[in-house]
Amino acid sequence: MLSQTDSDIIKTLKDMENGQKELKHELVKISWYMRGGLSYSEAMALSPTEREIIAQLVKDNLETTKKSGQPFF
Repeated sequence: MLSQTDSDIIKTLKDMENGQKELKHELVKISWYMRGGLSYSEAMALSPTEREIIAQLVKDNLETTKKSGQPFF
């Protein structure tokens, strides 16, 4: 990082900030879909693999809900 220009450093920091926002959004979304079964604090402790598994489960459940016509709360 020492050899980067100021604009490169600013870009890197903005990229890191955007990554952080995306992660927080993903964690809040997981917490919301879990309906109290997993708090935001607990979601923060999940590994990337665990988050991926939960996201796939949510996606599968949404697809099942659409096919069955049952409400998804």
